[in-house]
Amino acid sequence: MLDQESSGTAYTWGKPPQPPAPEDTVKALVTTAPAPLTLELRSVPDPRPRPDEVLVEVHATALNRADLLLAARRPAGSPLGLDVVGTVLRPASDGTGPAAGARVTGLAANNAWAELAAVRADRLTVIPDGVTDTDAVTLPVAGLTALYALRRAGWLLGKHALVTGASGGVGRTAVQLARAGGSEVTAWVGSAARGKGLADLGAQVVTGYDEPPTAPVDILVDSVGGDVFSTGYGLLRPGGVATVFGNTVRAELRLPADWGHARPGVRIEYLYLLDEVTRRDVPADLALLLDLVVAGKLTASPGLLTPWTDPQRAIDALYSREVNGRIVLSM
Repeated sequence: MLDQESSGTAYTWGKPPQPPAPEDTVKALVTTAPAPLTLELRSVPDPRPRPDEVLVEVHATALNRADLLLAARRPAGSPLGLDVVGTVLRPASDGTGPAAGARVTGLAANNAWAELAAVRADRLTVIPDGVTDTDAVTLPVAGLTALYALRRAGWLLGKHALVTGASGGVGRTAVQLARAGGSEVTAWVGSAARGKGLADLGAQVVTGYDEPPTAPVDILVDSVGGDVFSTGYGLLRPGGVATVFGNTVRAELRLPADWGHARPGVRIEYLYLLDEVTRRDVPADLALLLDLVVAGKLTASPGLLTPWTDPQRAIDALYSREVNGRIVLSM
């Protein structure tokens, strides 16, 4: 008898049993507590891409408020990370997406805070020369959210757009895209410090929450909720559009008593990015944003850049709202 089996372990005659081959691992940031979020650098198994996924060596990622919400819904030890920039080590085996060696950015599936990530080929686009990794990684979540919010609003030329939470990554991008589309833009922020630089990005009016705007608007892009949303909604002209993509104050959305008949034709749209991308051409939309950066029409530089091996600085900055724009973790 050449082979025999004992206790579930296979043996070859004349050779001692061999231990299983060790699993290859990579370093990744995983959650240790959700609220407040804490992370730990651990060794995790190498990603195993599906046929429609690309294996990416990660160069940079970013920290979003969405990550805080996702962390609260997942058990300790979970990976996170939506924004990804890196180099394609292995293209998708089904033949789709970027080729090996391409420098790419895109949306990962909560696994970008790692040395390697498997990312869907239809969630990536190639980064053009002239755009840095740390600039490119600011665009997937924030850039696509702003772009889709304004597309939901429709025609921009000659309109007046009000952007709440305008100091954040999405808000700053929405201000620039609305202005590039021909809209007059009012940026509404929490304080004078939070409004710094927004006039340079195209906002004609920058005001704080203690001094609400009073001019009628055609478009409301809101991420704040509560009284800010209610006030902004009250400024909409008939036929206007409110696009809501967040609720940072975690309050009920309230409408004025005359919300309907006083504003005929007004629409309220809710945007959830991870659902929206299922109906969008993500590579083409990311390429559009990158082309605007190359052309000098969109500023995408991070507000804070910190090493991924020490993420606490980034987490503290996100909770304290001390950073204008995106928080980027460099690998």
